[in-house]
Amino acid sequence: MTSTTIERAVHRVIDDMQANLGQDLTIDDMARTAMFSKFHFTRVFRDVTGTSPGRFLSALRLQEAKRLLVDTTFSVADISSQVGYSSVGTFSSRFKACVGVSPSVFRELGGFTSAIDPAGDGDDGPRTTLRGQVSLAEGRSPGHCFVGLFPTPVPQGQPVRCTVLDGPGSFEMHDVPAGTWYLLVHSVPYGSEHLPSGTADGDTVSVGRYGPVTAHADTALLPAEITLRPVGALDPPVLMALLDLRNNALEQAVG
Repeated sequence: MTSTTIERAVHRVIDDMQANLGQDLTIDDMARTAMFSKFHFTRVFRDVTGTSPGRFLSALRLQEAKRLLVDTTFSVADISSQVGYSSVGTFSSRFKACVGVSPSVFRELGGFTSAIDPAGDGDDGPRTTLRGQVSLAEGRSPGHCFVGLFPTPVPQGQPVRCTVLDGPGSFEMHDVPAGTWYLLVHSVPYGSEHLPSGTADGDTVSVGRYGPVTAHADTALLPAEITLRPVGALDPPVLMALLDLRNNALEQAVG
């Protein structure tokens, strides 16, 4: 089976997810859409997207909730139901855990956040430093780059470490705790800072991923080389609320 055939099958499933965000889609349903066995489907979906079908579906639901909060006047309860949650309380808790702010605050801030506080890791042991370079694929327009270190390939929740670059270039992350992390980068062109994270397509949004990176205390990490490319349908959506850079200045706090 060719990689093209596999990617087309995963595309079919993601299209079906997006068309049925309010429905109860099971792994069996997805495997039938892909025309694979359940075991084979789960494995190839993770190989292609970097995450499981269930996590990808959950991310798409929250991405749509983010869009509805910014673009419509539907109540939080109505949005919760539209994206497949039977309990508004469960939806609100899940949204805050993944996006970093509550649905109502996300709406009030226009789809952004005023500050990002890296997650506490509870480990007071020795740390290491991760250095790297972010570059842009040919034909892509430069802009501010959010660089975050996450425990999963989905950019959600609070990163363990993060920084915002004025544009593509070198970076350093200090005090990286021991563990296995994914380095995820998100960028939009200068002048597009008004677009809330996760609401624009590959014509605007550039993304990059590096990892997994396993950090050991006091052990030097190899430099991370990341080339940004257009975001695609196979990329898990950016769930966390990004910093408000609409004034084109890095005045917000990145802890």
